[in-house]
Amino acid sequence: MNPSTVDPSARSSRRRFLLGAANGALGLILAACGLGQSSESSAPTPSAGPSVPPTPSPTLSPTPIATAGPSLRERIGQMLLVGFRGLTADQAPEIVADIRDRRLGGVLLFDTDQPTHSAVRNIRDPAQVKALVGALKALASTPLIVAVDEEGGLVARLDQRHGFPATYSAAQLGARNDTTFTRGQGQKIADTLHAAGINLNLAPVVDLNVNPNNPIIGSLGRSFSADPAVVTAQAGAFIAGHRAVGVKTTLKHFPGHGSSTGDTHLGVVDVTNTWSRTELQPFANLIRQRLPDAVLTAHVFNAHLDAEYPATLSGATINLILREQLGWQGVVISDDMQMGAIRKAYGYEDALRLAIEAGVDILTIAQQQVYEPGIVARTIDLIAGLVAQRLLTEARIDESYRRILALKAAV
Repeated sequence: MNPSTVDPSARSSRRRFLLGAANGALGLILAACGLGQSSESSAPTPSAGPSVPPTPSPTLSPTPIATAGPSLRERIGQMLLVGFRGLTADQAPEIVADIRDRRLGGVLLFDTDQPTHSAVRNIRDPAQVKALVGALKALASTPLIVAVDEEGGLVARLDQRHGFPATYSAAQLGARNDTTFTRGQGQKIADTLHAAGINLNLAPVVDLNVNPNNPIIGSLGRSFSADPAVVTAQAGAFIAGHRAVGVKTTLKHFPGHGSSTGDTHLGVVDVTNTWSRTELQPFANLIRQRLPDAVLTAHVFNAHLDAEYPATLSGATINLILREQLGWQGVVISDDMQMGAIRKAYGYEDALRLAIEAGVDILTIAQQQVYEPGIVARTIDLIAGLVAQRLLTEARIDESYRRILALKAAV
């Protein structure tokens, strides 16, 4: 079905039907897995997990945003995490204007630029990165999220080529299975990020290594293990190392990307016949331990969870499973909204609406699959237009805005 040809009211009715049907079915699935909110005592207990003081999930105030406060467009700007080109602020005038004038909420750093196949984008050396980040932060009236994918191993934007310390991959840490060592390595990564001024790591990956030949997870060494207890313990230790330094972390890719046989960067990936409820366990365990700062969604399609939409666009997956069943009330971040799994199957405006409707708080626009000048202004225009058309409510924008401010309170 082409979503752009469906009447919004008809889709809304169908969504309510699917959510209602899924609620009952998924309650049974999650209860059987020991992942429902009422089944804490039956949840798997990770072995040798780190001792970390819990941080409560942010509590949302029902008070409306004051009319004298930030405008709707400024609140929408806070919902965007955007990639850009430039080694210095002077080389990135558009992102400077986005932060200063449009209240852009966050930026995402990369070492290479995929659209041009350039080996240079935002990262040259430690001093340069620190100067870039400092200059961008100074422009922000609300604390700026500066994020990076620093998982370790092959997925490390701040790597030895650019003068940063070497790192272990999740697979290497999982094979060693020493939480003390993993905590130390997590802190080493966090030290590197903190020194550069980066305050959010889009890591750890808590996907199970169900398919070792998975082209985007298993084959790149991004999963700690196929065992949910090992993944829970290792991810918890990695997070503990970051907490020691004050760098925020992100669980990904909800509800599990480890069983896939395809790459969502390129197109739609269907895990209906490969995914199992066991893949929810690390998310459930870590949320129950109150360890995550944010959760990032996958663009995978799973007909058992939502017969119509991939996870990032699925209220059945985000609002029902992640928030209601697993109890996560913090920030939800989308994977890149320009990836092939979204871009090739949905119109951009429709995808934005569906993601926000589904419960996403921060929309990632990496500018790596395609690079679109003016993307921040266009995205704000589109979302503001959806509110004006009553296809999204301002109250829904406020929900995300409050969650984002709660996340930023400690960055």
